[in-house]
Amino acid sequence: MKIGELAVVRLSVEMLDESGTPQSAQEFEYLHGGYGMFPKVEAALAGLEPGGKASVTLAPADGFGEHDPALVRVEPRERLPEGVTVGAALRGEAGEGEGHGPSFRVTALTDTEATLDGNHPLAGRTVQLRCEVLDVRPATGEEVEHGHVHGHDGHSH
Repeated sequence: MKIGELAVVRLSVEMLDESGTPQSAQEFEYLHGGYGMFPKVEAALAGLEPGGKASVTLAPADGFGEHDPALVRVEPRERLPEGVTVGAALRGEAGEGEGHGPSFRVTALTDTEATLDGNHPLAGRTVQLRCEVLDVRPATGEEVEHGHVHGHDGHSH
């Protein structure tokens, strides 16, 4: 089966930074057709079959967005959980009517302050994705209705 609208695609993806240095590699599945995958990646994968490969360069505007200095803040360290370390992910308090508060990464610590960054870790960076299509199948009606892939054991929501 070729990748097209409402196909479930299983990919192997290697991510490289601006200098070509590998940053991560992973396998995952997604629902093709505008359900959360970067449009530029979907366009490069459309029509491929298992075994097909594509390499896509994502500028910040195509991928993780520009780095927004307004999402970086310094907080008194005593407001953070005991034992927090640089790199830890923290969830802020949700506002009125919001389900979850914003996520922040701890990017620096002093004895008295913590720098928290609400940007995606790759915001402001150009990355290259080397993709290999591992499998393609039609999405189930439930996956289409929910707008995401369900695992082999169903879903938990």
